[in-house]
Amino acid sequence: MERTGRHSATQEYPHPFIHEVKMTRAQRIRGIVLGSVLFPLRILMAVLCFLIMWPVARLRMAGLSEEHRSRPVEGWRRWLLHPIMLWLSRLTFFFLGFAWVRVKGRRADLKEAPVLVVAPHSSFLDMLVLMPTQLPTVVSRSENTSLPVVGALLEFNQSVLVSRTDPESRRKAVAQLTERMTSGGYWPQMLMFPEGTTTNGTALIKFKPGAFLAGLPVQPVLLRYPNELDTVRWTYKGTSWTEALWHTASQFYTNITIEFLPVYSPSQEEKDDPNLYADNVQKLMAKALGLPSTDYVMEGRVPVNKLGGLSLPLESPARKTLKLLRRDGLGAHEVEAALDRMIDRCQAGAQGSKVGAEELSSILGLTDTHTDVTICDFYSKDELVDLRPIYLTVAALSGCVSFKSLLHTAFTLFDAEDRGSLSAEELSDLMGALLDFPQRHTAKLYTQASSGGRLTEENLLRVLTTHPTYQRVASEYMQPEGAGSQPANGKAVNNNGSMHNSNNGSLHHNKKLE
Repeated sequence: MERTGRHSATQEYPHPFIHEVKMTRAQRIRGIVLGSVLFPLRILMAVLCFLIMWPVARLRMAGLSEEHRSRPVEGWRRWLLHPIMLWLSRLTFFFLGFAWVRVKGRRADLKEAPVLVVAPHSSFLDMLVLMPTQLPTVVSRSENTSLPVVGALLEFNQSVLVSRTDPESRRKAVAQLTERMTSGGYWPQMLMFPEGTTTNGTALIKFKPGAFLAGLPVQPVLLRYPNELDTVRWTYKGTSWTEALWHTASQFYTNITIEFLPVYSPSQEEKDDPNLYADNVQKLMAKALGLPSTDYVMEGRVPVNKLGGLSLPLESPARKTLKLLRRDGLGAHEVEAALDRMIDRCQAGAQGSKVGAEELSSILGLTDTHTDVTICDFYSKDELVDLRPIYLTVAALSGCVSFKSLLHTAFTLFDAEDRGSLSAEELSDLMGALLDFPQRHTAKLYTQASSGGRLTEENLLRVLTTHPTYQRVASEYMQPEGAGSQPANGKAVNNNGSMHNSNNGSLHHNKKLE
């Protein structure tokens, strides 16, 4: 199957990581009235259920050695405690307002599909899917084990735990997942949310390959919340989890539909390439949901779009910076002058390109004392910020320089030893500055742009402007605000299809670096 059918989220929000509960005045009043009664009652009953589940969960593993804990639980610990936990779990969601669960299709058994893949992932309330699937094993962050009750439930579930910040933990988790999926029925069925994070449900984001590593059949499972108010979703920005819980518990009831699709058996090509397998299952599920499939992912808690191994942040710091500069009264000429000062500062020898908020304010010519701190926060969480990504991204979006001129500037700034070529690490740093996001997967780009073991400016420009994938990065992500695609010849096509030359204003920047 081809890797086609990618789309961008074109619904109410610019990307699927933002969600706000939209309510009319009447709905808000009704929510306040009902919530004042229903919310405390429902939360109290749910908490009581959790308090009962806690000792039950601990009892399941009580007295077992590490060796026994590494094997599936059997005997009375399963046939007695498993149904009790299943009943208490369903009762908890009943108290939260999920009185009915509509199930469509048939859940495949363990031999048919060792893994259930569920999407879209909306919030912690999606855990309701564990009830119709008979509490399969899940994957969770290892940090969650320290949470009261939740840690005990993860232990009860014999979940696969992974730390997002520890590469060794991720490697162990992959090995553990593969072992369980290929155990031939020794381990229970697994359930995974391949998106890896929650979204607003307007699109399916890129599936992570974990569920597809073993190359075994999977069963896609669709989640829908067909309600008048979309209250359950909890995303990167917008409605918080507490607000989602309040709005959901304040309704008379909340509907959920769980649909089991036919088991998906991979082709040999998909077995050999878990990423291809994941992409094709994503597209299948997106089609069934009537949603677009995208290459959006959450990387380092930042929403990005994956393109050719590069990570393109969906919320550009440069766009927010330009907005602040204009709000502070800086016009096109003032922005261009500020870019000149930034280049001068980057070439200031021993001083380097790192500055604090106060010096950044002086370089940019700001009048608002809070704007400099805000801009620093866009680009760095440290006290110092690197001027190079600020210059490169703001210059690209402001239209002061052509892409060819901008790349020349970037190449010169990152060619630390003035060799006329970049190392693999320097290329990663350069692309990180151009896109204003750390780039950890530039090996493919380095190979394509290298010749005779050397990556020159000419070869890098050629690949970025002629290779179909990387050309999109240059023409779509780094185009000036309000312009269309920006070809390498410096002529940009605006939204009306007319041409204008974008080289104006670029020569004096590059003369400083030639």
